[in-house]
Amino acid sequence: MSWLVTGGAGYIGSHVVRALAGEGLEPVVLDDLSSGIASFVPEGVPFANGTILDGDLLRRTIDEHGVTGVVHVAGFKYAGVSVQRPLHTYEQNVTGTARLLEAMADRGVDRIVFSSSAAVYGTPDTDTVIEGTPKNPESPYGESKLIGEWLLRDQGRAAGLRHTSLRYFNVVGSGEPDLYDASPHNLFPLVFQALLDGKTPRINGDDYDTPDGTCVRDYVHVADLAISHAVAARKLDAGETLESAYNLGSGDGVSVRQIMDAMAEGTGIAFTPEIAPRRPGDPDRIVAKGELAARDLDWEMRHTLLEMVTSAWEARKAAVPA
Repeated sequence: MSWLVTGGAGYIGSHVVRALAGEGLEPVVLDDLSSGIASFVPEGVPFANGTILDGDLLRRTIDEHGVTGVVHVAGFKYAGVSVQRPLHTYEQNVTGTARLLEAMADRGVDRIVFSSSAAVYGTPDTDTVIEGTPKNPESPYGESKLIGEWLLRDQGRAAGLRHTSLRYFNVVGSGEPDLYDASPHNLFPLVFQALLDGKTPRINGDDYDTPDGTCVRDYVHVADLAISHAVAARKLDAGETLESAYNLGSGDGVSVRQIMDAMAEGTGIAFTPEIAPRRPGDPDRIVAKGELAARDLDWEMRHTLLEMVTSAWEARKAAVPA
């Protein structure tokens, strides 16, 4: 009995693999390495190099490793880029999920934890979202994640698939010194690269309706996130009923200026961020409540903001020495 982690060589997926092992589950990784890194897969963990669009590979992997459940992390995750590449985004995130569910149904695999996104909410009317907040995604990425949730829901009705979807905003930090965020689009690696290049990071707008004038968002530590994925898998294995979706959120968030202050402290590189114009469409504040996940999935914010920064910085320096 084992759990397949699609995208298990990626930043989030590799942490999920370790969390599954920590819960006594046996992870198997499938990843096409389009953004994942092969060395992120621990020694001894089976690894299938390929795409979730390959139904035959999915079936072989399930058969060869006795897969009984799936944590579905694989996908095209860049919301901004998805606007320029909608067809690619839908192929990877919608067609890919449908292929995965088809392979699971063919092989009698009846449980899945889906890595969704708070992007399903778009820009809500409220500054704190709960699971029932209306869904108004504003990018092909957000739309594709919502469709993924619908696919799970409908397959649950049709075939008894047991499932839950986990929604979250900004994932940061590192739970292991050899795992780092290599995304060219995420805030932490962008700031780190600017500092390493001797450039000054910038803040887009400082006149928002927030305590310090900069946008407030949820930032959650990747290791905390991974724990809740693994707990969800274990509970599905035990036959427990879970909510169809959970927010993994802080409930209060942090501002961009607070992030920059923590960056200066955590890296030891003093800087005063440049202030750039606002970006169109950025709301003042969006955070998510995580009360349901705290009740059911052992969700909690175990790391301070400074710990998020320092863990990410140490992993970044270990990967590419400054």
